[in-house]
Amino acid sequence: MKIELSYNQKRLSVEVAPEHFGAILKLNDEKTGKGPKNAAEITKEAIKGSFERFLSLPGNVLVIVNDGTRPTPTRFVMDAIGPALEKEDVSFLIATGSHRAPYESEYDFIFGSWYKVFKDRVFVHDCHAMDDMDYYGKTSRGTELYLNKLVRQAAKVIVIGSVEPHYFAGYTGGRKAFLPGVAAYSSIEHNHKMALSPEAKTLALEGNPVHDDLMEAMTLVKCPVYSIMTVLDRNHEIDTVTAGDITVSFNDAVKAADRIFTAPLKEKADIVVTVAPYPMDVDLYQSQKAIDNAKLALKDGGTMILVSACREGIGGEAFVRLLSSASTPDEVLKKIAEGFKLGYHKAAKMAEVFKWATVEAYSAIDDDKLRSIFITPVHDLQKAIDDAIAKYGPKSKVVFMPDGSVTVPMVG
Repeated sequence: MKIELSYNQKRLSVEVAPEHFGAILKLNDEKTGKGPKNAAEITKEAIKGSFERFLSLPGNVLVIVNDGTRPTPTRFVMDAIGPALEKEDVSFLIATGSHRAPYESEYDFIFGSWYKVFKDRVFVHDCHAMDDMDYYGKTSRGTELYLNKLVRQAAKVIVIGSVEPHYFAGYTGGRKAFLPGVAAYSSIEHNHKMALSPEAKTLALEGNPVHDDLMEAMTLVKCPVYSIMTVLDRNHEIDTVTAGDITVSFNDAVKAADRIFTAPLKEKADIVVTVAPYPMDVDLYQSQKAIDNAKLALKDGGTMILVSACREGIGGEAFVRLLSSASTPDEVLKKIAEGFKLGYHKAAKMAEVFKWATVEAYSAIDDDKLRSIFITPVHDLQKAIDDAIAKYGPKSKVVFMPDGSVTVPMVG
């Protein structure tokens, strides 16, 4: 059987004998029955009436959008709302969270042709620039919320996001536009420390301390907020758009995300090949989500093969320094317990997998750097799969996850 996977925006093929084929876990292609429509039409239907009423509120407007490492189709949403925004006193803030600023080439990915229209009104959040932050208060879990001062300077705020499973916040989107999106480093770090909780996991909202803290932090923002949430299909095209109140639109988008991003699996496999597709293949820090999802499909003692270009290398050096400073995954977890820093949540989730699974990576990252963080580099993906099959024997099975970063296996 020939299997096609994506790598660095190109296609590569591998083969596996039928007796070793377990499954291909794909995102759900089933449509909602609304018929073929383009992204702008779907967005216009979702915002009809409510968007005009929101814009009629007095004062300037700030639009918060995701950076270029997220698959959010902001440029298509802009096709629907851009003409109305041209008539407003509007500015845009790119919600980088703790990420780097976008490269010049990424502005076109984010805004499309609208970047030329609004270029002079686009600002980039810097979580380290405390002079650019305003204090909003403290949550009951102790997170002191500092947000970019442009939020307080706005009379009303529009957030554009996408909702898909997230490995410790439950789901992306909604409340994450503010924290971590446009929050200070210290605020992000305190919230993300809660990712160490067993309740902080993919698809989990109720009882998830990260999510609960995010929701409480959002209530500290008092200006009117209008939310446009998108849910993408496996081709990164818009399947669903929800709009209006930020909590209602998020919850509605979660329902669509569950339909698309969860994939049934009869039983776990000895080998899982998991892909971090573009743009989530930017670095290992982001590609880790493909590891975290794949662990749900892997047997104890199994082998996981990550396929990700990691175009910009490791990313998030804090988690790499921690992993490479330890001789065992257990030592990593011990060091995290002794003192948390932002990025350690990523190391913790990875170390937990390294304790019971072999993890290999087909990527452009330096071999020695991968080995220093308990990952085995592979340069021939077909050979890596063949070797793993030989390791586990004639009854071994391989599961493929072409969209590993956002596909959640549901075993049973």
